[in-house]
Amino acid sequence: MSNSDAMQGSLTGEENGSARPPDTPIDQPRIMRAVREILAAVGEDPDREGLLETPARVARMYAELFSGLHEDPRAHLQKFFTEQYDEVVLVRDISFNSMCEHHMLPFLGVAHIGYAPNGRVIGLSKLARVVEVVARRPQVQERMTETIANLLVDELQAKGVAVVIEATHTCMSIRGIRKPGSVCVTSAMKGLFRKNVSSRAEIMNLIYGGRR
Repeated sequence: MSNSDAMQGSLTGEENGSARPPDTPIDQPRIMRAVREILAAVGEDPDREGLLETPARVARMYAELFSGLHEDPRAHLQKFFTEQYDEVVLVRDISFNSMCEHHMLPFLGVAHIGYAPNGRVIGLSKLARVVEVVARRPQVQERMTETIANLLVDELQAKGVAVVIEATHTCMSIRGIRKPGSVCVTSAMKGLFRKNVSSRAEIMNLIYGGRR
């Protein structure tokens, strides 16, 4: 089989089964064609052995990285438990990776999520699932932070919500200014964490106390 024949098989899914599956909104064959064009545009040979299956690999990767576009994070906040607990609930260091929508390069880090319940508590893993869904779409860190906070306010009707995200951006570390090691920190404070100085100090101490 020639290189061009193999590529055609990849585009149609004959070689590796990577054609767009039924009911999947990610158009992988279209991504593959676009990647092949990019390779040619930068002066590479898309038909050489090392690159022949690259378009299919990139298409599968994008389908994974952008899966959050087709999932509603609210689905993970529908099951809650009635508890008369009125202190802070905090999950720190929820790891994530996302894709900067400006340069299509990854940014990755951790999210800290805290809330003051108002008669409702949620399974801790659900907070991590919300982060995962929101992260897996073209993003900016500021919007990601605000989106997660607003979701918790709307669905849990919490007295207060605090979301702090720390991330390193490869669009800043490997291109442009090229400053590896720099960290972007964003926060969204809602309810009592926004209105009450002592409550905000408490949640920030729980996130960072003794670690910096």
